[in-house]
Amino acid sequence: MTSTTEGGARSELQMTPEEMLALAQRAAELIVARIENLPNEPAWRGGSRSELEFIMREDAPEEGRSAEEVLERAATEILPVAGRVDHPRFFAFVPSSPTWPGVLADFMAAGYNIFQGTWLGASGPSQLEVVVLDWFRDWISYPETAGGVLTSGGSAASLDAFVVAREDAGAPERATVYMSDQSHTALSRAATIVGVRPECVRKVKSDQHFRLDMDDLARMIDEDRAAGFTPIAVCGNAGTTNTGAVDPLDAMADYCEAQGIWYHIDAAYGGFAVLSEHGKSLLEGMERADSIAMDAHKWLFQPFEVGCLMVKDVRKLEAAFSVHPEYLQDTQWGADHPNFGDRGLQLSRSFRALKIWMSIQTFGMAAFRRAVSRGIELAAQAEAYVRESSVLQIANPASLGIVCFRINPSGSDFSDDRLEQVNQAVQARVIESQVAMMSSTRLRGLYSLRLCILNHTTTWDDVRDTLDAIAKFGLEALSE
Repeated sequence: MTSTTEGGARSELQMTPEEMLALAQRAAELIVARIENLPNEPAWRGGSRSELEFIMREDAPEEGRSAEEVLERAATEILPVAGRVDHPRFFAFVPSSPTWPGVLADFMAAGYNIFQGTWLGASGPSQLEVVVLDWFRDWISYPETAGGVLTSGGSAASLDAFVVAREDAGAPERATVYMSDQSHTALSRAATIVGVRPECVRKVKSDQHFRLDMDDLARMIDEDRAAGFTPIAVCGNAGTTNTGAVDPLDAMADYCEAQGIWYHIDAAYGGFAVLSEHGKSLLEGMERADSIAMDAHKWLFQPFEVGCLMVKDVRKLEAAFSVHPEYLQDTQWGADHPNFGDRGLQLSRSFRALKIWMSIQTFGMAAFRRAVSRGIELAAQAEAYVRESSVLQIANPASLGIVCFRINPSGSDFSDDRLEQVNQAVQARVIESQVAMMSSTRLRGLYSLRLCILNHTTTWDDVRDTLDAIAKFGLEALSE
């Protein structure tokens, strides 16, 4: 490493160009090798706290060591001990499978050290975010008045949305928010952060298809208003995490318009399904919401972290967040541009739009449309496979890339308790055997296995082999 000397020499925290290039080359080699070898690796690897303490616990070194040694250690001891969420057989939770241009874009954005809180600080990157947000606006059929902000993810996007909803309602003291009993916990958390009491976050029951029940919603709101509460937001799901269910978006829009209540849609994973013909038809009515949260690091195939909040009237977003302290007075330069720090909770912001732009410029929209469609099609194929199986039983029809099912051989009369034990054992066996990574859920109280198929590298062979293994493990567990 280069040490400090007098006369303008390099800082102790700098490297020579040759050192930087060699280190970057080695990092790229390690990452590319990981990506190429991924299908042959397990979809998940974990470690206990005691095991990892033994490997990683040490005092911060007073003196530095070889950068190559540090890099190799990170690549062998730290980074692999995690879920490989971009693995073609990672079906748990909601996976992410980033494009290589997206990965390089994050490297470039970090290398250029972009601060994108203000237009003055990053005019070019801010203009690119405007362009990307306009793409999103067109995809979801929002009007010209719409705008938004890229966020760390759907949690931050929904938090920002609830701030706008609260302010639009006049910041009432006794505020209530309504969402399905299938909604993501991020919505409940966001509501409480903006000041809604936990007991005032109302959970509306869902129907037999796990869609929000409109009659129950109307009843709750009527009762709350009669009791002196003020509804500030109703939340719809454009793809629940549990089952991929889509709430009655048009009916919810009709109701919210008639009642004068802010209508927010959580489309964190499902929103980009609008790029496909089938997905767009499923999400019809989403364009009527006052705000929409979407995650590009899910079904737009980007690296973490890049979510998005779109608001139908961007002036309401800026009115809720814009502040003008003296130390930022210079950032008011010009009048025809947004300061993205005035559109959300972050002033210090990274340059998130670059990875989306580079990925789409490289591959084109047609490739993204086909990738999204393929996930939907593979889930439908999985449902058909399960329905034809004598061992597996559908728990809920496939929707937006998610299919839920369980071990329950046809003609059998096993109790729900016995089936739960068997399905739990199968879920653990699939992971332990390194066949795939999958998660489980409960649907109407019944333990269910769940596959979420979003990865653009996943093939039907990956899905079918996983289902074959599940059926095999199920029969073995039932015979024990």
